[in-house]
Amino acid sequence: MIIAIDAGNTRIKWGAHDGTAWLAQGALPSTEAAGLAGLAAGWPDAARIVACNVAGEAVGEAIGAALAPRFAQPLWLRSSAGVCGVRNAYEQPEQLGADRWAALIGAHGLTTSACLVVCAGTATTVDWLDAGGDFLGGLIMPGVDLMRASLARNTAQLPLAEGEFRSAPRTTMDAIVSGCLYAQIGAIERMFCALADQPGAICLLTGGAAQRIAPHLNIPCQQVENLILDGLVRFGTSQ
Repeated sequence: MIIAIDAGNTRIKWGAHDGTAWLAQGALPSTEAAGLAGLAAGWPDAARIVACNVAGEAVGEAIGAALAPRFAQPLWLRSSAGVCGVRNAYEQPEQLGADRWAALIGAHGLTTSACLVVCAGTATTVDWLDAGGDFLGGLIMPGVDLMRASLARNTAQLPLAEGEFRSAPRTTMDAIVSGCLYAQIGAIERMFCALADQPGAICLLTGGAAQRIAPHLNIPCQQVENLILDGLVRFGTSQ
């Protein structure tokens, strides 16, 4: 049994995997990491904890403390030059976010084709993984909701928009929501051009905003519910 924990900027996602399938999954706010203690009461004593953390040192320490009464410290995934058949072309491999690294590991376990790995959460990351398992580089930009919030916070006349996506928006609310989504879509599709001519090339899309982005992409795309957790399980199984 592996318990995978992904500590993100907004939420801590977790899942219990028996080596074949997910038995349970859930999430809680990153500010409430201590709540993992109650969840852990239902996990088998022999479970192995595998985790990644981009929410900061304090959250990582809170996760360790919440699990300490019953479990050893988590096996923390940290970015490296290579693991699980994935090789990291970052100029300084250790600077790649651990969540992006986990998603790339998960993606390499799902497809043998070149793929664009998109994690759409608080931030949106768009990473290029070739068919041989080489991570060639990627993008980081504000996520959909962060873009909306930035407009509301830094302009005098624009609200926190609750509009709808329109191809030709005719209200300010729709214009903001559509503009933020178009920014995401445009970056993803532009990045996909680099691998579009490769056999079976696909975009793997995960994260809280994936359902808002996916319907508007004009590229081969597959939504994966918890790609980061998949990568953590794959990493934990290899150790």
